[in-house]
Amino acid sequence: MTRKTITKDFKFKQFAIHGGQSGMPVSTDGVLLGAWFQPKHHLRLLDIGCGTGLLSLMAAQRFPNASITAIDIDAHAIAAAQRNFAASPWHQRFSLIHQDFLEYDAATPFDAVICNPPYFNHGEQAQLSQRAIARHTSALKHADLLDRCRSMITSTGCANFILPITEGEAFLRYACESGWYLERRCNVRATKSKPVSRVLLSLTLTECASNTDELIIHRDGQYSQDFINLTADFYLKMTR
Repeated sequence: MTRKTITKDFKFKQFAIHGGQSGMPVSTDGVLLGAWFQPKHHLRLLDIGCGTGLLSLMAAQRFPNASITAIDIDAHAIAAAQRNFAASPWHQRFSLIHQDFLEYDAATPFDAVICNPPYFNHGEQAQLSQRAIARHTSALKHADLLDRCRSMITSTGCANFILPITEGEAFLRYACESGWYLERRCNVRATKSKPVSRVLLSLTLTECASNTDELIIHRDGQYSQDFINLTADFYLKMTR
């Protein structure tokens, strides 16, 4: 008997996401991170907690010479990512690993890490196990994630994340206290009048100048030009 799909499918301009039984659907957060991160070198990329493979597929579209390793602890996510990678134009450039990231040992460091990590440190967890793993830090604490990432990137590599603003500030404090440097930061607002709700972070292990900017998603009841410019290569009905 075919298992019921619990995560919605989503079609982009150059690839499609089949959600299957994975824990998290396509979200604006994931698309923002996939379109925003900008490694200096992009030959070897690592997608941590890859879910359905959204960030990996976006990276493959953006960086034609990149090879991408995607890892997830959840078997449902791995099944969805495997299907989505196989159906994409870049299927030969992906390696998919079903493993706990904290136990993963890469033979060669990566040029960049991308991760849309579990957000919530406290509160009630989702009843569905795969949704709880994807959303709550009980399976992957932020400090453990950052500490493990240190051994995963080159000296000039970068680690890229998106988080809610409260969790993001705590995440950044720990990162800076433990030897990371902030290279890029983008504060995200739904509208100009709303407070910052998300923060995009790019961290490196080499001391560097830091750049902070802001992205407002909606202006005057429609998508802002900045948001369009960032995401138009992906969303079906969006043009610059």
